[in-house]
Amino acid sequence: MRGPSGTGARGHHGIVVTALTALPMLLSLAAVSHGRALATPAVTTASRGNGVRLRVASYNIRAGTGTDGRFDFARLTAAIRALGADVIGLQEVDVHWSARSQWRDLAGDLARATGMSVRFGPIYDLDPPAEGAPRRRYGNAILSRYPIVASCNHEITRLSTQVPDPRPEPAPGLPEVVINARGARVHVYSTHLDYRADPAVRQMQVDDTLKILAEDGRGHRSAPRVLVGDFNARPDAPELAPLWKTLNDAWTAREPSDGGMTYPATAPALRIDYIAVSRSVEVEAVHVAMVSASDHLPVVADLRVFRR
Repeated sequence: MRGPSGTGARGHHGIVVTALTALPMLLSLAAVSHGRALATPAVTTASRGNGVRLRVASYNIRAGTGTDGRFDFARLTAAIRALGADVIGLQEVDVHWSARSQWRDLAGDLARATGMSVRFGPIYDLDPPAEGAPRRRYGNAILSRYPIVASCNHEITRLSTQVPDPRPEPAPGLPEVVINARGARVHVYSTHLDYRADPAVRQMQVDDTLKILAEDGRGHRSAPRVLVGDFNARPDAPELAPLWKTLNDAWTAREPSDGGMTYPATAPALRIDYIAVSRSVEVEAVHVAMVSASDHLPVVADLRVFRR
């Protein structure tokens, strides 16, 4: 549940500006604007009564390191496929970051292995270990079976794990995509909040996130919004309270509030991984998937979103 330290530690934060492709199977990263609200493309299809079912998942993949402490890309790919999700928000994603993930581009490699589109939002974007090698990047990502029609890498307040004596300051790493799910334009965000015991930075991150959601909502208040991620806090944590005034916790919308434990994967005792949805989104079902490709378990929700 920590941010990456140097090249070998586990990750739980991070991002630097990144860009991603617009076509479903093109995975070359392109520079994305940060902190800018995305305009929802005009929807030409009909009435709100036309609901679209959408399976969404949130999964902190711990850079592909499973409960046995080993990196196993095939196991990680199988776990993600098994979710059967249309959209998956990933956290702790390495892109040529270090030997712990075999210097792989996990965002691009997972997209190719699953046949999904990807947008990667780095928290950290560091010089390569050797001349001519790719840059070292670490952050969050979003996989989608549906076309991604817009994307952005937002900044929120972060406390870096890569510098001595860090101070809270804006940094990228909150990727957002707008997908076209059979005519329903849905905003999806993947986040990773601060892991430290002191909730101060998480509170700032929640405030920043709500500002982003509000900016995105101007003129498009009925557009479905889905925020997924590792919040590193229990549902009743005071720093999360402002979030629940704007979004619904998918788990409590369908299940008893005492379930949904996602961490640690070997003996889940904490609910810190979430799918949160705007008021217009209906939650039909939600569950925690029992897979062993990370120290977290993924949470999966079957949603119904509506065309505008």
